[in-house]
Amino acid sequence: MRAAVIAGGVGGAKFVKGLRAALGPEDRISVVVNTGDDMWLTGLRVCPDLDSMMYALAGMNDAERGWGREGESERVSAELAEYGVGWPWFTLGDLDLGTHIARTAMLQEGMPLSEVTDRLCARWGEAFRAPRTRLLPATDQEVETWVTAEEDGQVTEMHFEEWWVRTRASARAQRFVQRGVEQAGAGPGAREALAEADVILLAPSNPVVSIGTVLGLPGVGERPGLPGIPGIGEALREAAVPVVGVSPIIGTAPVQGMARQCLEVLGYDCSAAAAAQAYGARAGGGLLDGWLLAEEDAAALPALEGAGIRARAAPLRMRDETTSRRLAQDALELAAAISS
Repeated sequence: MRAAVIAGGVGGAKFVKGLRAALGPEDRISVVVNTGDDMWLTGLRVCPDLDSMMYALAGMNDAERGWGREGESERVSAELAEYGVGWPWFTLGDLDLGTHIARTAMLQEGMPLSEVTDRLCARWGEAFRAPRTRLLPATDQEVETWVTAEEDGQVTEMHFEEWWVRTRASARAQRFVQRGVEQAGAGPGAREALAEADVILLAPSNPVVSIGTVLGLPGVGERPGLPGIPGIGEALREAAVPVVGVSPIIGTAPVQGMARQCLEVLGYDCSAAAAAQAYGARAGGGLLDGWLLAEEDAAALPALEGAGIRARAAPLRMRDETTSRRLAQDALELAAAISS
């Protein structure tokens, strides 16, 4: 089987780990990863979602914090803070800095981000070979998500990571802007992975600033939408195989993160049904054939079916590899049911 996954960072990484456990050594997984969180910081190119995915699949992530490497020290960040350099509220571990330094060096040598990502993942050897798993940046171009937000009575623009980490989404967001998206294109291998896949899965990542940044989402009423990376949404809509998404929301709360604030900017409620409706049914020009939502949200199944999205309730909480594997199997089974 060839599976293609579109994902963000932490939640996407848990899901892909479960998918790897559910598939066999001869299968292949291509993960198109959000790059809208990427940024330049202290002269280094930092790619939070790509790194979270790489560390998790390599078994080197800090599961307790949910980001970064396990067994970290932070001496370099502390020293940078003494010099007044960088963001004191965005701490990079010393091992993590090694990744950013290596990435930046390769980029400055003229290597595109997709090739750099292959090189970085190759360092972890067997972790990406059985089943063969490849991380594909959504684009090689620099497309960063910025937030127009009101803080302390002033409207300002800040990088998404500043809004997310420093303000904890307390600054009232008015819109999300993808700087550089007009000049961007799908990263090498991304469209091919979608075209060649036997199944396409949308991980339980933030539907707006992770999946939406890659694929695009419409606004509601006067609210602005997101254009997405040119070429990827089109490839998904044209795919001849089922597209199944997994809800990142249980009840009226995201499993993790701040999807509520993000959905509200586009005019959607924070619910599994609203997230599915934001993606839309492929039969109506949207993105989804199927949708997995939590058993607690089973009451929404008839409405989603009526909207042209084949929906099924399943346990969504990924507490460990067993529950992550079960969720991935549920997604594959829903895709198989749609195919048949």
